[in-house]
Amino acid sequence: MKLPGPDHPITITANPRRVRVSVDGVVIADTTRALTLKEASYPAVQYVPREDTNMALLARTERTTHCPYKGDANYFSINANGKRIENSIWTYETPFPAMAEIAGRLAFYPDKVRIEEVA
Repeated sequence: MKLPGPDHPITITANPRRVRVSVDGVVIADTTRALTLKEASYPAVQYVPREDTNMALLARTERTTHCPYKGDANYFSINANGKRIENSIWTYETPFPAMAEIAGRLAFYPDKVRIEEVA
């Protein structure tokens, strides 16, 4: 486990905007409670509560990855409009203590879904 610091900063803040995630016009998530995680030089990521996500459209996969800063990630695929978008969502169900705010929230790959921020 590594801790965020000056060499690898990570910040988590509440997003004041509404975040909507969709695939081919099907809304997967719609929330006013997203958290924005900014990590080093990577693009910002929106972490959405499961309660604001249509979990009926998701299927857990066997994929797992490890981040030395956040912990072990699990993945979901999306089933919408007769299509399956493999491993399009990741989640840290039990992240390291420094990242506890994102526990159980869902993050979406922007190249696999449409993520909109609405004022």
